[in-house]
Amino acid sequence: MIRNTLLVAAVSLLSAANAAKVEQWWNVGWVENQNPDGLPARRVIGVNGTWPPPILNINSSDSLTIHVKNQLNDGMGTALHSHGMFFNGTGYYDGAVGITQCPIPPNESFSYEVHNSPKSPAEAAKQWGTFWTHGHSMGQYVDGLRTASIIHADTAETQAHKYDEDYTILMADWYHATHDILMEQFMTDRNPTGAEPIPDSSVIYFAHTSNNSATPTLVPGFNEDAKLQFQPSKTYRLRLINMSALAMFQFWIDGHEMRIIEADGVDTQEFPIDRISLSVAQRYSILVTAKNTTDTNYGMHINMDPVMFDTVPDSLKLNVTSLIEYNDKAGTPVAAEETRDYDDMIDDTLLVPYYPEPSYPADTSHDLNVWFDVRADGKNYAAFNNISFVFPETPSLLTQTTMGSAALEPAAYGPSSHAIVTKHGDMVELTIYNWDANAHPFHLHGHQFQIVKKTMDALSDDPTVNPPLNETALSLGNPMRRDTVTVPSGGAAVLRFRSDNPGAWLMHCHIEFHLNAGLALIMIEAPEVVNSKLQIDPAVQRHCLADNIAVTGNAAGLNSTTDFGNLKKEAKFIISGWTKEAVGSVVGCAITAALGLAVVVYFGLSQGEEQEDKE
Repeated sequence: MIRNTLLVAAVSLLSAANAAKVEQWWNVGWVENQNPDGLPARRVIGVNGTWPPPILNINSSDSLTIHVKNQLNDGMGTALHSHGMFFNGTGYYDGAVGITQCPIPPNESFSYEVHNSPKSPAEAAKQWGTFWTHGHSMGQYVDGLRTASIIHADTAETQAHKYDEDYTILMADWYHATHDILMEQFMTDRNPTGAEPIPDSSVIYFAHTSNNSATPTLVPGFNEDAKLQFQPSKTYRLRLINMSALAMFQFWIDGHEMRIIEADGVDTQEFPIDRISLSVAQRYSILVTAKNTTDTNYGMHINMDPVMFDTVPDSLKLNVTSLIEYNDKAGTPVAAEETRDYDDMIDDTLLVPYYPEPSYPADTSHDLNVWFDVRADGKNYAAFNNISFVFPETPSLLTQTTMGSAALEPAAYGPSSHAIVTKHGDMVELTIYNWDANAHPFHLHGHQFQIVKKTMDALSDDPTVNPPLNETALSLGNPMRRDTVTVPSGGAAVLRFRSDNPGAWLMHCHIEFHLNAGLALIMIEAPEVVNSKLQIDPAVQRHCLADNIAVTGNAAGLNSTTDFGNLKKEAKFIISGWTKEAVGSVVGCAITAALGLAVVVYFGLSQGEEQEDKE
């Protein structure tokens, strides 16, 4: 998380007088009979007995606290992650179960201080932009626990772009089965290719998210029944959020020009674009200036991209066309539907942050190779560098703050956690090589990283396709920053961030099925100073103890870097070569073949003797 400290100081001084204390009380529970796609109804996880959950809408000088009570009433824990927030000095509010907390037990509560917590250091960066908040336990966001979090820049110095109206467009894939059933279908030896469950439909809806009100207004309707009303010559900011479990989306508006002005909470210089592709968890803001006439309405296309699907069922409707309405009596021209290939979409490294930050040479670097393989139990697992991630039992943040000098050892965080330990202040470089057949969206909690390089072909010798890093250019440049990057199949991305946010931060593929398959690791950041930088909320320990989970020690709650007791480990690899089993199989086959041949010879001779007797 790299900051412009002068800008932060200016924002703090100018906006402090207008800061509001915003609090939300969320009773998280199941809501029955929801069918926003107009197809079979299902139960979903909602808030205060309703769905979709409320949209969060604050100013950058405000503080935000969400008081969550678990009323799922089925024995499940829950947790809430505010995607893209830094949580500097308050990493225990990040909401990643197994990393920063234990699940909130049934009928218990936890208060997440999401933004501008009084426990954060005074110099911590204020944030503004387009974020989202979702469940981070047992795939609960796939079951509906997900919403937009909008933070408005509220000083002249931080308002990079001017516009008249502000709307948020929320898009997600939609399953008629609950996440636990989907996982039974996915992680099984009956699915050795690792084919992900295909959505049954998509869900699209809109909200008016003005910075003049803390209560955003949901626009009526879903999918084709939802529409945005434009007034002539006004400029609209449209915030796009992909809250899917799997699907990419493509977005464009007929007859209108679009300019990107933000990606993942980072303001950018205006970048004209005719359509945008959003991977899971990514966000963009665009400016659209309305026509100066009202005689025609226009289609707004929000289409699922089938590139992530192994098959496309005939029943699946990929294309959703909502309406930009100027006049309820005007007609709408019919435009051809199309879905482009991923490699035709925007290269986000071409975006330029509005507030520049140069890159610096890496102090430490790590290569991360993405693989999917069938293992000994017949299931298809994902892995970084052949380590398929398994969540620790004792949350990593508790291990980091209770193991003393042993917290500097990656081994303390579990044999299958793939912990990477970084020193305070180091510039950390991660190079992700994607050897899978599909693109993957990778998200790092607690940071916005710089994308210092991205290529569609990591093996190419062509410098126009796979250019070498140029440190001089990077030091003089202003590489794009964001919190979720899409790495194409066969491609690579080089990311850098400053290790200045002590804590434990999950890095993972944001395709929910791939996280469950093991495509994750933990960044253990600045353990040598973590205890001087944060004091863990006592509710974290209380919830762990209520679930009989140790609050001190290694990933298994033991004071060791080698003994993990009965802690779950990743599935074993299929052993190749002349194992005992292989030798036994060959010997058995040879004996069976010999017996078979003997039987054939015996009966052949017997039939010959019988024929001679007859003659």
